Amino acid sequence: MSRTPDASARDNQTRRIQENITNVEKHFGQMCQLFAAYVSKTAKVRDKADLLVREISLYADTETPSLKRGMKQYADHLAKIQDYRQAQVERLESKIIEPLKSYGAVVKRKREDLKTTQSARDREAKQMAQLERTRQRNPSDRQIIAESELQRATMDATRTTKQLEETIDEFERQKIQDIKKIFCEFVTVEMSFHAKALEVYTLAYQSIQSVDEEEDLEVFRSSLHPPDYQSRLDIVRANSKTSLDRTGSFLNSTGTLQVRYKEDEDESEEDVDEDEDDTDDEN
Repeated sequence: MSRTPDASARDNQTRRIQENITNVEKHFGQMCQLFAAYVSKTAKVRDKADLLVREISLYADTETPSLKRGMKQYADHLAKIQDYRQAQVERLESKIIEPLKSYGAVVKRKREDLKTTQSARDREAKQMAQLERTRQRNPSDRQIIAESELQRATMDATRTTKQLEETIDEFERQKIQDIKKIFCEFVTVEMSFHAKALEVYTLAYQSIQSVDEEEDLEVFRSSLHPPDYQSRLDIVRANSKTSLDRTGSFLNSTGTLQVRYKEDEDESEEDVDEDEDDTDDEN
């Protein structure tokens, strides 16, 4: 039996609704999985950043005062950003993941509505086929009964079709509103995190830039020598000077003695010469 134009139109309508429901189910499911993966990655970044903060803080304890102070402040700022990231994760889960997950139940209800409507249409088609067979047999009473049954089935199919149209129309409206809301919530959560993070990142940048290199270099240079190094160095220098002075004095005194000894020798030689001259004169 051929389908009436009205029945064919309703079949096309049912097929279009079915395709729409399937499309929503598919893509909402995919988006839910990908948003969940995004949130999971964000949580992992938070965990790794917590480890980084801990390492920076531990390293800072071993450094010179100015660098230590800058690194500690830097680590504190990074830790604060991770608090913001935790809030970001929680908001994404509640405002993005949960609404997308809930569409599984929504789609299931729409499929049930579609199934109910399709059952009513099937009953209508069955009654129409029965009426056709009855007409061929020509018993008037049976035809009247069949027409009555067909009328009831048609009314039921019309009613459920109208209900389906209304519920699918509302489903489509709600879908559009939910997509707008979910996507806007995602952007809002991201902007909120990045705006707050930018402020704290700026403070972190300033804290590490404020490290006084010269101050830390002086501290480092001083740490290369023990506390009494300078005093001992001064003593060594003083002792070296005293030793040099004594050596100079000794050399000077030695030179003077040698000169005096030479002069004494010269005087002795002169005395000998004079004695020899006196002896010659007497002879």
